[in-house]
This record gives sequence, structure tokens and C-alpha cells, in this order.
Amino acid sequence: MKKLNDLEYLKLSKFKAFLYNVKLFFCSIPGWFVKLGLSIWALIKNCAFVIRDEFADIGRTFIKGNWAVKLSFLIFGLGNLYYGQIMRGILFLLFEIAFIVYMFIIPDGGLHDIKLAHLFQNGKTIGDKAGGYGVDPNDKYGAEIWLEGDESTRVLLWALIAVIFIIAFIYTWRLQVKQCRICMDITASGKKIKSGKDDLKSLLDDQFHKTLLTPSIIGITAFTIIPTVFMMIIAFTNFDAAHDGYGTLYSWVGFENFKELTNFGQGGMGAAFSSILGWNLIWAVFATFSNYFLGMMVAIMINKKGIKIKKFWRTVLVMTIAIPQFVSLLYVSKLFAADGILGRLFLNWNLIPQSMLDAYQRGFWENPTTAKILLIVINIWIGIPYVMLMATGILMNIPQDLYESARVDGASGVQQFTKITLPYMLFVTGPYLLTSFVGNLNNFNVIYLLSGGGPPNTSISYAGGVDIGHTDLLITWLFKMTAESASSQYYMASVIGILMFLVVSILSLIVYNVIPSTKNEEDFG
Repeated sequence: MKKLNDLEYLKLSKFKAFLYNVKLFFCSIPGWFVKLGLSIWALIKNCAFVIRDEFADIGRTFIKGNWAVKLSFLIFGLGNLYYGQIMRGILFLLFEIAFIVYMFIIPDGGLHDIKLAHLFQNGKTIGDKAGGYGVDPNDKYGAEIWLEGDESTRVLLWALIAVIFIIAFIYTWRLQVKQCRICMDITASGKKIKSGKDDLKSLLDDQFHKTLLTPSIIGITAFTIIPTVFMMIIAFTNFDAAHDGYGTLYSWVGFENFKELTNFGQGGMGAAFSSILGWNLIWAVFATFSNYFLGMMVAIMINKKGIKIKKFWRTVLVMTIAIPQFVSLLYVSKLFAADGILGRLFLNWNLIPQSMLDAYQRGFWENPTTAKILLIVINIWIGIPYVMLMATGILMNIPQDLYESARVDGASGVQQFTKITLPYMLFVTGPYLLTSFVGNLNNFNVIYLLSGGGPPNTSISYAGGVDIGHTDLLITWLFKMTAESASSQYYMASVIGILMFLVVSILSLIVYNVIPSTKNEEDFG
């Protein structure tokens, strides 16, 4: 496709310019894949070069180092102690001691859990012996008690921590070897090596960012990274109600769960997943942009000159978010039920079209179309106030001389909105739009409290141990198959969680690289 220059593009009508942009988008897709492949290849090459340089540096350090440096390859921190860095040397040595004690000396330590976990060996149970009732060996009457066995969840969690500990050990080993090489270079140049006192001063001065980030990194690792990785590992097991990890150990099944979710044949879950994912994306688009543009319109109308009692209108709108959603959404759900107050009023006042009468008499929530429309409308009701408050602050910061200049040039109200207000709003609120879209993809409250995922979708087979509804999102389906299903398919919930993560990540990366907030940061500086 021939790419137009700026002058040729400006000569196009709005419709032709739109068609040109659409064609340009689709024609650029192959180029994106080519760039992606080149980027991956460049990343692989860079990683290879980094690994080569690291091994070369380790070899030079060992060859040129003195006896203390050479021994530090086995005894952490010895090189630092030799060069007078007492605090660093002691910390490195304590870490090595803690690693050895945890991995080799403690009876149920790291290596023991790794061995019991049989990491990613298909068909192997996580743990060797399940718990169960048996005869108490200390009771002369032979009473039965629960005899503890290997708990799959505990074994897997501690095995994961042990693997992370091993990775940390390798990184620390490389770090202290690098510290030895740095000490060698500083000594060779005749400069003074930093002491422990200098290190403490540095952590409160030029390295203060490391001091502040260390607790955060530890917290993120403990409460975000480890649980996330653990959840992803569960996707490769058969962890469910029948294999609870206590009385019956769960085992590794490889990619069988992923095959089941992408199986569109008889008994597969592919049809259910694709159907729910389609509605999930539609819901996220409507829920995000309807709130965004309507909330912006409300803010513009309230802020317009001549509008009186502005505080009152803002207060009325904010009241919808002041009441907890658990209360307001459940109440609204009952209002639109077949026997609800609004339902009876609509019916008595003949406000229901004859074509919808039969469906409505069964209730709005029993008809797939009306249920989806009602979900989007109610979401607008609870979402507009947030956007209105945010947009109000942004609108007040748009320079008024831009509007005055536009009016002098004869711009209409619509042109002022499309050329001034909307670009400014999109620039400032681009990251909010992205986070709002991601939040709506996982909007559990609105769907579950209003429709419960219903009405039942009879065209999709019974999947995940639960009935699937027309308004179910992936997040509500995930909840149902774990909390409301007798089979409690935690493994399948983990698979869905991984796929949700991939969908959200891909969409987020695309949007993040398109929004003007990240591409033209200086435009509204």
C-alpha cells in the first residue's frame, strides 16, 4: 500500500482519511510481526553476549585474584573481608550459612521439599504419602486418628520458595565475586576502598533509593510474585475437590488442562471459553467508553457558564458512589426483577413493547439481550460520577484562551470539543482509560451482584462443573467453578487466570503504545 505524504493526507476527506487509516493499520500488521521477531532475535543475541561477558569476567577474576579472592568462590565474603569491607563480607557469609542450613541441614528443608515436589514430572504426585485415618500406635485400644502425611500445597509452596532461594544464591554468588573484582581494580588504581561506615553513609545519601526500595521489593516478592507464580504452577496440576492435597495428593498433568480449555469437541471447554471471552471484551469496551464519554459530557454541562447550583448536581451524582455497591447493586437488581417495583410499574403503565412483553414477564434478567443492556446502563449509573469528578478537575485546567481563539475563528461547540477538549482529555486520562478497561475486564461486582452471570446459556455445554450464563465474565466463571462447584476445579481456574493475564497484557501493551500520553509527552507540557 502506497503511503501518502502529509500534504496528500490533508487533501483527503474525513471519510477517505478514516478508510486510509484503517487500511494502513491492517497493512502494518505483518510489519509488526517482523519487528517482533527481530526484537526477539536481538534480545536473544544480547542475552548471549551478556552471558559471555559474565563468564569472561568471572574467569579473569579467578585468574588474577589472590588467595582470598579465589577462596571467596567457595566461601562467600572472604574477599571482602580481606580488603577491609567487614560489613559486606559478614552479610555475604551469613547468607551462605543460611542457605546451607535451610537447604541441607534442616530435615524438612529446601532439598527435601524439592524432592517431594517432583517438579513438573507428569503423573507424579506432589508429595509421596497422603494423610489418612489409621490406628494410633500409642493407643493400646487401637483408636483411629488422623495420621499426617505430605500436604501437596505445602510441599509445592516450600519447593517454590526453595527454587527462588537457589536463584537468589546464584545471584548473590555472582555479586560477591563481582565485588571482589571491583576491590581488585580499586586497589590496583591506588584508590581507597569503601569501608562499612562509608557503605552506611552511602545508603542514607546517594544510594538512599536502594534503602527505600528494598522493603518494597521484599514485599512484592513475598505477596505478589510468589503467589502469582504459585497460581500459575497450579494450572499444570489436577488440584480440585477430589485431589485436595491432604487425603488425596494432587499430581502433575502437564498441558492437559490447557488442551481441555481449547478443545471445541464434545466435552471440551473451548466453546464456553470463546463465548465468555467474546462477551467479556464487548462488556469491557462498552463499560469503559460509555462511562468515559458520558461522564465527560456531564462534567462539561455542569461546568458550563450559567448553570446554577453546581455543587448540588455534583452532590447528587456522587451519592451513587457513596453507598456501598454491595447494597446498591443488590437493590437495583431486585427493582428490575419480574416482581420488582419498576417491573410492575412498567407493566401497569403499558410501557413495555408488545414484542418484549413475554420476555419481560419472565424478568429483565431472564432475557439475554435485556440483561446485557441493563448491565451496561446500570454500570453507567454507577460509573459516571467517578469520571465526572476527574473530568471536572481536568476541564478547569484547560487554558480558556484556546476556546476564545477558537470562537474568534468561528469554531462551533462541536469543533471546540473535538479539537480542544477531547484531545486534552485523552492526553491526560489515557492511563486512566487503560486501567479502567483492565478493571472492567475483571469487573466481578457489577455482574455477579446484578445478574449473577445469568440467564443460563443452554447453547453451551455444562463446563467447569457449573452452569454458564449469557452475562458471565471470565472472572465470574472462575469464581463459580471454584467457590460454587462441587468439583472446585482450582486447576482450571488457574488456567483461566493465566489466559486472562495474557489477554490483559497484550491489550494493555497495544493501548499503552497507542495513547498520546506516552507517545507525545511534550504536547501539553
